[in-house]
Amino acid sequence: MADKPSVKVEYVIFDMDGLMIDSERVYTEVTNDILARYGKTMTWDIKAGLMGKPEREAAEHLLSFFPGISLTIDEYLRERDAAQDLRWPHVQLLPGVERLVAHLHAHGIPMAIATGSRRANFIAKTSRLGKVFALFDGRVVCGDDGKVRPGRAKPCPDVFLAAAREYLGRDVGGGEMDECNDNEILERAKGLIFEDALPGVQAGKRAGMEVVWVPDSNLLDVEYAGPRPDETLNSLCEFSPEKYGLPPYDS
Repeated sequence: MADKPSVKVEYVIFDMDGLMIDSERVYTEVTNDILARYGKTMTWDIKAGLMGKPEREAAEHLLSFFPGISLTIDEYLRERDAAQDLRWPHVQLLPGVERLVAHLHAHGIPMAIATGSRRANFIAKTSRLGKVFALFDGRVVCGDDGKVRPGRAKPCPDVFLAAAREYLGRDVGGGEMDECNDNEILERAKGLIFEDALPGVQAGKRAGMEVVWVPDSNLLDVEYAGPRPDETLNSLCEFSPEKYGLPPYDS
């Protein structure tokens, strides 16, 4: 397999939870409210292993740390979903998101969203934020859309490849990098991904794309194996489009 070429970014894919909207705070608060009844707390070491996983897999991972509590996975998910549903309509954009999305849209840069959220949750989370999310014109891959095969969620690259291929018309193929032809490698190298979660960073790099990581500061102290992002930022306010060959912000 040839090395990934260095080329200018031509399209952009965003994760959503914790990257565009402040939903990870909701996940943390709701989970810890539930665990508090048993005298337990989800630490950031635990949470780091949940982020980016499909919800049932994440729930299994979470509860594996607390084998002594009398709470099944289904009970936890029902209680968690009910509490989260009350909060989703009030979730807020994170700093720098509105400016960046509007800037890319104004300059005609193709962009999409690739999220593990269910479609119903995506709608609930973004219904009050149409000024930003309408700019994607429906180019959104959700976790229950059937566009990613079971067992191929992040850190597998499939969700980003599906977004690039099906919504942005890029000839990126559908497998790992060592399964790609030269043209697919080149098309992947033209993509830029924004992520907040470690599995998403790994998925983006396995997709052969540039990855900008915008983590919660608590994740910076969590050790992990796997590929590193191309850049780490405190927030999207720090992003410089021209560094990736994109049009610079107007002064």
